[in-house]
Amino acid sequence: MKKCVLVYNPESGRRKTKLNKSSLIQIAKKYDYQLLFEKTKRSGGATKIFENLRNDVDLAISVGGDGTFHEAMVGNLRRKNKLLISHLPQGTVNDVGRMYGMSKNVEKNLEFILSGSKKNIDTCIINGEPFVYVACFGNFVNVSFDTPRDLKRRFGKFGYIIYALKNHIRKVRQYHIKYIVDGVAEEGDFSFVFITNTNHVAGVTNIYDDVKLDDGLFEVVLCRAKSIPEIATLVTTILATNNKKLKNVVYFKTNNLILEFDKIQKESWCVDGEELKHHTNRFVFSVNKEVNMLVPNKNVEKLFEEKIEK
Repeated sequence: MKKCVLVYNPESGRRKTKLNKSSLIQIAKKYDYQLLFEKTKRSGGATKIFENLRNDVDLAISVGGDGTFHEAMVGNLRRKNKLLISHLPQGTVNDVGRMYGMSKNVEKNLEFILSGSKKNIDTCIINGEPFVYVACFGNFVNVSFDTPRDLKRRFGKFGYIIYALKNHIRKVRQYHIKYIVDGVAEEGDFSFVFITNTNHVAGVTNIYDDVKLDDGLFEVVLCRAKSIPEIATLVTTILATNNKKLKNVVYFKTNNLILEFDKIQKESWCVDGEELKHHTNRFVFSVNKEVNMLVPNKNVEKLFEEKIEK
């Protein structure tokens, strides 16, 4: 029997995560897995657990929000022998889980995963640190990691909106950035930077219609919007038309990007919904290809270039 470790964050989501362990154990047995459980006890706990799991583990699954999966990925990439991983969404927004076609039903999602396909996935890297699906910088991005847990628990994803409206109605700031793509340098003033490897960000689906999670590339958006009304118009247009050639947007795909700000900025990056502090004005992005993931078959044909492994 194969060994599967389920690492869960009991504090994720609008309601604390409670698992029906006996039901999950029976589901795992159907697929010849012995299911073991590990509970995180503090922020960063999933990273330590994944980093220190034994090499005889056949599959390691994180349960929680996108931040929990981020921690799992960080821990896995610190290992010499990388684990086959997966993720069960139980957070507030669950961009990663929704991208793969999952709900918050842990039992059904475990069935989907264990009957799914092993896929090699791109892991994006910022200054040596991995992120699963999004790294962003600019106005209001701190809402994701500054919104109090109690507000998220009481109102779900609307808690982010409440916090943003209460604390962030202010003038839009622009940052002077030089961006170097495959050795070619350009520069300009931008209010937002998004580096993504997903078609689902902040609860919004199909931001891009051609995302592939194994093509060795990530998507980059640099936005020049100067006011809140301009930002609202831009977002509405992008969501309505999927237009990558808007006047105030620079869009491209790459696996070799350097961003250089004219000075060190006090604001943090938002990486997979969590805060990434820094002490530099230079950020190097690349793609790591060391991680394999067991994913539901539902959206595989859409999200991956390689065909399903039988």
